[in-house]
This record gives sequence, structure tokens and C-alpha cells, in this order.
Amino acid sequence: MTSELTIRPIKAAETYALRHQVLWPEESMAYIKLNNDETGFHFGAYRNAKLVSVISLFIDGNVARFRKFATRPDCQGQGIGSQLLRHVIKEARTQGARRLWCDARAVNENFYRAFKLEPEGNRFYRGTIPYVRMARDL
Repeated sequence: MTSELTIRPIKAAETYALRHQVLWPEESMAYIKLNNDETGFHFGAYRNAKLVSVISLFIDGNVARFRKFATRPDCQGQGIGSQLLRHVIKEARTQGARRLWCDARAVNENFYRAFKLEPEGNRFYRGTIPYVRMARDL
């Protein structure tokens, strides 16, 4: 897919449909909303003017956390999520973060390792899905 990709800030509410579709389709829409969504930075990746990937970044002092990273299933494996994550790493640095972390689905651990995030602590579960905290210095 060589279509041009555009990454831009979006509102929290613009992330909800994709979060729901990709991450927790069996849950209610309320489940994918975060209490602190309005304090975050939200980004969308658009291909052919269609939103295909979203991520939310939250900064607390010099520590940044990204959450609710979702790419449309038919767009996965095409580098879109990688471009979006690179954008968020750069944004976290711009906002003064010195450390970045996320709670990653364990199945995606190798993806995050490619961005120099390393596992911290033990695996844990949300429902039946195993997760691992991944982090790196910026």
C-alpha cells in the first residue's frame, strides 16, 4: 500500500469507534473510553482521507504513557502503526517526557521491542488477554 498517510491530532471522541472495533469489540462503547481522555493528546493516521489508526498519549511530569493504540485490521502489517508510534515517541519528547511506557498485549511484545521498549514486571491479564508493561527511556 503506497497511499499517502497523514498523521494529525484528533479529539478523544474521534478515537472511540476504532478503539472499540479493534481492541474490545465484545464490550460496550463505554468500556473503551478513559476517564482522563480529555487530558490526553490523541492522534489519528489517515489513508485516503479515512481514519485507519489511532493512539492516545498521556503525559505526567516527565513520564509519558500511550494507550488505546488501534489499527484497522485490514491496514495492519503495512507500517501504519509504526509510523504512528514514531510520531507519538517524537511528540512525547517534544512535551518533555524522559520515559515512555504502555501496557501492551503480550502478543504484540516483539512489535514494541522494535521501538526499544522492553518488558517490565510480570504478565497480567485483562479478562483472558495477557498483557505486559513495556517501557523505555527517551
